[in-house]
Amino acid sequence: MRIVFLPPSLARLVPDHPAVFTASDLAREVLLVLTGPRNYDPATRPLDPAARARLRRVLVDELHEAPEQPLQLPEPVDDRLRAVARLLREHPADNSALAELGRSIGASARTLSRLFHTELGMTFYEWRTQLRVYHALVLLADGHDTTHVAHACGWANPSHFIAAFAKLVGTTPGRHRHLK
Repeated sequence: MRIVFLPPSLARLVPDHPAVFTASDLAREVLLVLTGPRNYDPATRPLDPAARARLRRVLVDELHEAPEQPLQLPEPVDDRLRAVARLLREHPADNSALAELGRSIGASARTLSRLFHTELGMTFYEWRTQLRVYHALVLLADGHDTTHVAHACGWANPSHFIAAFAKLVGTTPGRHRHLK
């Protein structure tokens, strides 16, 4: 993860909520320069303040042009949904059907399915897939390979994981790892 602080004049040009973007090659390189050794290593020549300001403007321009990724995992409010969410967060590879999860918490699959749709605006399958992709992002950031991540997140087949990941994140897990 890379963190860049923006002055208020530039910060107002980016979303005022947490957002995920697929970084362009240019944005990636700008982030690397803005957070690289020239910022903390006394053995290197520090970045000129004017150059830093120009790079921040380029970064904001690139983020402004980048499509925001639809990565949001709504949090359930209903106690039954929260119990299901807790079970799946603790064991993201759990492939139990909604009916099985419902039995373990004392709710029917039909009730849970309706609650997922009305409260979270998505199906159980969509929510669980997003939860798994969130978990996958953490594992990838920790340096795990795609096959390990696929199995740890409940996919029996790495290609199905790659397809689901690419659909939600906009790039493959391997490309995502190299974009960081």
